[in-house]
Amino acid sequence: MKLFEKKGKQNTQETIEIAVKRAQELNIKHVVVASCSGETAEKFLGCGLNIICVTHQVGYSKPGEDEMSQEMREALQRQGVKILTTTHLLAGVDRALRFKFQGIYPAEIIAGTLRMFGQGVKVCIEVAVMALDAGLIPFGEEVVVVGGTGFGADTAMVLTPAHSAYIFDTNVKEILCMPRGH
Repeated sequence: MKLFEKKGKQNTQETIEIAVKRAQELNIKHVVVASCSGETAEKFLGCGLNIICVTHQVGYSKPGEDEMSQEMREALQRQGVKILTTTHLLAGVDRALRFKFQGIYPAEIIAGTLRMFGQGVKVCIEVAVMALDAGLIPFGEEVVVVGGTGFGADTAMVLTPAHSAYIFDTNVKEILCMPRGH
């Protein structure tokens, strides 16, 4: 496992190289990548893997706003990238309850626990389950997943996701790279 000294987008290219290499070694066909603008997903073009890009939901940053431009979305789709823009698995209505009533709820407890390993670990597990729930990756197969801390990518994992109703059956096989601290 590669440990980066610092978290952040400066690790993106090396994270992608590590993820693609391991996918090839394990004959994994699918890579799920968290990419709100599409820039990180775009860096996977030509890697020989089925690319699934999971973005923030519309309205995440600002009501009604999609962080991925229509031009980027269309360009990625022309290259065969599947794009999933939907509510975050570990936020959604639990976050609405927190905003409204100032409590903490089960999905956010799960998210907080996963963040103890780093934001990228939480993101990888979350987007893999979201992609599986959307039918964009096959059930029961290992996938390589790439996520990060804020912008770019700094974490890659091999895992077999479970559907959200059975999230605790998700099987993390390998952490390929991640920041050493957060």
